[in-house]
Amino acid sequence: MATVELSFTPLPAHVRTARLVATAVARRSGVDESLLDEVRLAVGEACSRAVEEHQMHCPAEPVRLALSDMADRFEVEVTDNCAPDSARLAGVGSESKVGVTAAAGMQAGLGFAVIAGLADNVEINETAEGTSIRMSWPSAGAVR
Repeated sequence: MATVELSFTPLPAHVRTARLVATAVARRSGVDESLLDEVRLAVGEACSRAVEEHQMHCPAEPVRLALSDMADRFEVEVTDNCAPDSARLAGVGSESKVGVTAAAGMQAGLGFAVIAGLADNVEINETAEGTSIRMSWPSAGAVR
C-alpha cells in the first residue's frame, strides 16, 4: 500500500490544492475516470469542513490528508485536530464512531451528507482530539 500524506495550513485556498493532489493520486491508483469528479468533490467538501473547524478553533494546527492506494481501493482520510463541538461543550474525552446515517448527517451537517453521497464507503470518527473522515472508492484491482 502506497500512501501520500499532505498537511496544509487551514486556508480555503489550500483546499483546491488538496483536491488536485487527490485527483492525481486517484488517477494513478486506477480509479475509473467517471469517479474522479466524485473524488474531487468529496475531498473538497471534507477539507473545507476541516479548514472551517481549524479557523474557528485551532488556526495554528495543520489539516492532514492521507491518500492510500490499496490493492482494490483508493482511500482518502481527512483529519482535523480540533475537538468536535460536542466534546468542546461537554468536555467528553471518549472516542465515538459515527456512522453516516440520516441522523448523523443531520447532526454533522450537510457536508457529511454530501460526502456520503459521493464516496463508496464513508467512516467518520470523532474523538476529543478531532474528527477524521475516511472515504474510499474502487480502483483498478477492484472486482465490480
